[in-house]
Amino acid sequence: MSAPAEPTADIDQQIEANIAKSLAEIPHPALPKGTNIYGGTKIFPDYRAEAGETYFTLVHGIAHESSVSFVAVLQATRALRKGFESAIYFYGPGAINCIANRGFPTTGDAGFPGEQNINDALSTFIKEGGTVFACRFGLALHGAREEDLIEGVVPAHPLDVQDALIHYARKGAIINSTYQV
Repeated sequence: MSAPAEPTADIDQQIEANIAKSLAEIPHPALPKGTNIYGGTKIFPDYRAEAGETYFTLVHGIAHESSVSFVAVLQATRALRKGFESAIYFYGPGAINCIANRGFPTTGDAGFPGEQNINDALSTFIKEGGTVFACRFGLALHGAREEDLIEGVVPAHPLDVQDALIHYARKGAIINSTYQV
């Protein structure tokens, strides 16, 4: 069996010419930075909580494997800032969103941009008055220890997931249930 033929200088030159041609076909970027490409009309009123209203979020997703967990925390924080009593319950694999020992090379360091986003967002949520629950069984599924939780996260029994949902439903909470497959 013979070795594959080495690219010749002619082929390399043709590839370079094709690259230049491709780059010249459409300007990149086509619009200058700061150009509006989407409208800004908000359709619904900017609702605020009425007395005693509650917002409850269930999260069954893992940090950094999709935006589900992070967006759920941002939405719960927005509800909190609108005056809702706001709580987040992380269960199943979602519980590992609540660990404080994330980081590389040491805890708290960002091994890549955004690695600490979920930790920072949860700490902000808690500082602003939100409640965060983490299922102990969910932690155990991934080898996370209860002592690894972000300060202020409430460890919860696995049977509490359903009862928390019932509790908040009976309070008339708006329930945001997120799930990552």
